[in-house]
Amino acid sequence: MKVLEYEKLEKATENFSKSRLIGKGSHGCVYKGILEDGKIIAIKKQSLGLQKIQDYSKLENEVSILSSLSENSFIVNFLGTSNNNSVKNETFLIIEYLPNGTLHEMLHAKIVPPTWPKRIQVAIQLAKAIQFLHQTKPSIVHRDIKSTNVLFDSNWNAKLADLGLALRLKNDCEDDDTNSPSHRSNSVTRPAGTIGYLDPSYTKPSKLSTKNDIFSFGVLLLEIMSSRKVIDVSKSPVSIVDWATTLIKEGRDLEICDKRMHVPWYMEGTIKNMLRIATRCVSTKKITRPSIQEIVMEMENVIIEPTKYPLWNILRSLTLLKRKRKRCRKDWNITTTTVTKTCAQHEGKVEMDMSRGKLLIREILADKAMQ
Repeated sequence: MKVLEYEKLEKATENFSKSRLIGKGSHGCVYKGILEDGKIIAIKKQSLGLQKIQDYSKLENEVSILSSLSENSFIVNFLGTSNNNSVKNETFLIIEYLPNGTLHEMLHAKIVPPTWPKRIQVAIQLAKAIQFLHQTKPSIVHRDIKSTNVLFDSNWNAKLADLGLALRLKNDCEDDDTNSPSHRSNSVTRPAGTIGYLDPSYTKPSKLSTKNDIFSFGVLLLEIMSSRKVIDVSKSPVSIVDWATTLIKEGRDLEICDKRMHVPWYMEGTIKNMLRIATRCVSTKKITRPSIQEIVMEMENVIIEPTKYPLWNILRSLTLLKRKRKRCRKDWNITTTTVTKTCAQHEGKVEMDMSRGKLLIREILADKAMQ
């Protein structure tokens, strides 16, 4: 773990100037820092409220979790820490700088909404981020999966951030250091999360499970596809889960989609598959919710290929049509007044009153129209 001198941190952030503030939450503030070598970093500082009561547990927990993980393309990259020796136990978290804002801003604040392939790509990247956490030994439950905790790098790839509430499952912890902040006993750590995304079955510490994250991911999927806020008191139902699941049960899946974006016919199947996954994730029965491994597998098998090659069926149909025409053309008897087409695959004859020149022009125009 790299430890950066606090004085260098102050210089990098212009003494934590407001002009360098790039993010703010209930647990802390994030500042943009520029080091002497020009490298840009992000520095997370504990919120004033928690500083006053000297509660550094959430930031220490995030440091413990992130520093234990190997680098992953879908999780914010941990760079190091810093300590202010003049203030007891004050720790700063240093992570990679992600310049393109949050998923919440992309869905709700931008004038131009994201395209459907982009939404699918983001959903898959987040599923893989959660898979990475759940497959870690012991398993890590994020507990606060939401659109404001999804950031975009310079290439607009989505990364899951803010692991301040994350916990390792106690049942997986055997030989690890149980004094680590991230190893707090599941039996005493109170349920936490964000209203709207929080699993309603997570009512007491003993209910902690990876399926809590699955519920939150399902809510996020619905938000990604609809661009509707997860809790909106101006609408009925207020909850995005109640609203979307009702429409899906009635077979009105596509009414969930963002009204600002037209749904191309070749994306309908992919979007419906995505919504069905979301419905299973937000099931009231935890046992029926899929694991993140199942979700990633289904997305890779059913969703990625149609999204990656949305025009495949069109091109395939055109190729077959051209082959069929070529076979039929061999049996055509063309005169200046009548063209008689006979094809082994079809019965009967079609009389066409046109010259050879007219036929060729019509074929060219038809091909252009299909293209």
